[in-house]
Amino acid sequence: MSIAIQSSMTRVLCVDLDGTLLATDVLWESFLVLLKTQPWKLVFLPLWLIRGKAYFKQQIARHVVLNPATLPYREDVLQFLTREKAQGREIVLATGSDRKLAEAVGRHVGLFSEIFASDGRTNLVGRRKLTAIENYTNGKGFDYLGNGKVDLSVWKAATEAMVVHPSARLLKQMQSVSAVHQIFSPPKNGLSTVLHALRVHQWVKNVLLFIPLLLAHKIFEGEKVLLLLYAFLSFSLCASSVYIVNDLLDLESDRHHPEKKLRPFAAGNLSISTGLILTPVLLGSSFVIATLLLTPLFAAALALYLALTTAYSMYLKRIAIIDVLVLAGLYTLRMLSGAVAVNVHVSPWLLAFSIFVFFSLALIKRYSELTTIHDSSKTVVNGRDYYFDDRGFLLNIGIASGYLSLLVFTLYVNSPEVIALYQNPQYLWLVCPLFLYWITRLWLLAYRGPVVEDPLVFTLKDPASYTVGAVIGLILMIAL
Repeated sequence: MSIAIQSSMTRVLCVDLDGTLLATDVLWESFLVLLKTQPWKLVFLPLWLIRGKAYFKQQIARHVVLNPATLPYREDVLQFLTREKAQGREIVLATGSDRKLAEAVGRHVGLFSEIFASDGRTNLVGRRKLTAIENYTNGKGFDYLGNGKVDLSVWKAATEAMVVHPSARLLKQMQSVSAVHQIFSPPKNGLSTVLHALRVHQWVKNVLLFIPLLLAHKIFEGEKVLLLLYAFLSFSLCASSVYIVNDLLDLESDRHHPEKKLRPFAAGNLSISTGLILTPVLLGSSFVIATLLLTPLFAAALALYLALTTAYSMYLKRIAIIDVLVLAGLYTLRMLSGAVAVNVHVSPWLLAFSIFVFFSLALIKRYSELTTIHDSSKTVVNGRDYYFDDRGFLLNIGIASGYLSLLVFTLYVNSPEVIALYQNPQYLWLVCPLFLYWITRLWLLAYRGPVVEDPLVFTLKDPASYTVGAVIGLILMIAL
């Protein structure tokens, strides 16, 4: 072993917690838990903050319980610390987070000989952290691994400075005060991460806004199409804000899920504070478009959508059956919102059909979530009121609901309303076997393996569904 390596082994390695060992911030994590479990206590936040940041952190930590095992750790940092510990190096956790939370993480990781943290009186950041480290090392050298501008004074005094996930600006600031010894977790493409958080691919569900105009045979009226494009953008921005809120409130349950744990907020690839900034920006933009460019009735429908999705995220999705009814209702509400945006009538037949078919699609989503568990010993799905053994029940009622939507369509073909819209309505019967094939195939795919995406999104990426849709479209044209 070289002299340089031996020398580094004798120095204490001090490590920050938030953004360094963890790809998240435990204060923000605690805030979200408080918001989700005890929202009435948010009124005390200003009173706690008046007494200082350390007291503020302590009070939030006292009212929540964080599971350190589910937090997103930076694997490269954890592996580095494990190697250093195995070689006999002393490692200290030095963080501005509250001691209660820091000690919980410390016990879980099991690598630290000492923990320095905020204690309700002292907010251990910047020079206060440096003082605590220097008092502990008693004049001996130390190395420091951190991630933020607030750590500059500590890096300046450290023998070796190491940084995690630095921006170009932070790296330049570091280099002005110290030599950067090692960089962990280089920054990724921020734009792609934000787009992932917005779930832009889910915007395709908002094509439902165009259904009433299409079925009213007015899809080639340019002015109405333009209004629907505005409505599509408004709905999409609103939906993205709701997706972010949903992800922030579901961090722990998402981290238990094999697919959802990769979402930007659950994985720690995007900070919670970024999500809290994006949410009002997206929501405000959505309602500006709805208010200035569309009808008041559309703005009211958008507000109803926001209220339902918020209630779903906060509470309703944890109630069995109610959750899928709400999902089906949200699909239908998109369609109705498109109708009010361009003042197009929606027939009772279309409403009845949509209720049953969307209920079936919502059940596919929940059925697939149960399938991904792959563990029948699990009693209940995290964040949901379903047992693994409920799959058979959901399968039966889901298929039945899909077939009921087909029954509604067959009754519609025989109704007087069809004659007003179609000159050759008898050709509409050809739609029945095609739709029967499509809904049955979709459930067969869900039965064989999980449809990991929203079933409507899956359909819009499925070549067979496009083929069925094209043939149905051709039949409708022939029937005109």
